Amino acid sequence: MKLLLLIALLASSLFSLQTSDRLFECTEIFKERKNELLVELERIDEQKQALSALKIATEELLKQKGEKLSIQEEEVDIKLANTIQKEKNIQKMMHRYEATLKELKSIKMSKIAQTFSKMKPAAASAILSDMASNDAIMILQSLKPKVVGKILTKMDTKKASELTQLLSK
Repeated sequence: MKLLLLIALLASSLFSLQTSDRLFECTEIFKERKNELLVELERIDEQKQALSALKIATEELLKQKGEKLSIQEEEVDIKLANTIQKEKNIQKMMHRYEATLKELKSIKMSKIAQTFSKMKPAAASAILSDMASNDAIMILQSLKPKVVGKILTKMDTKKASELTQLLSK
């Protein structure tokens, strides 16, 4: 029985040594893994800081670009408003010039009409016969119908016919 007890004691001490060696090995493995994880955490933290710095720099750049874009938009809006105003001024001037031109043409035609109405029908018909049809029509339209009739009767029949057709349009 002593022997058995001695064998049991020896077996338990061998077993406890093996268990203790295994525990020591596990502790060492955990320490190594812990160190590896700490290094990995430091690397991740560095990357996180770099990413944060990049984010801040990007946001600042976007802010600067946005401000620059806003300034440029304001400049474009001002130039557009100026251009629109100039265009309106030009339109006004064009309308005034057109009205003045129309008035001058009217005065001119009225003077021509007065001149032709004071002329003898034969002389007026000779002058109008030599003119381009469009110009002759403009003059005839400014005259009274009675004067036009007298002038057309003194004119060559072909030319009088052509001018009459143009007057009727």
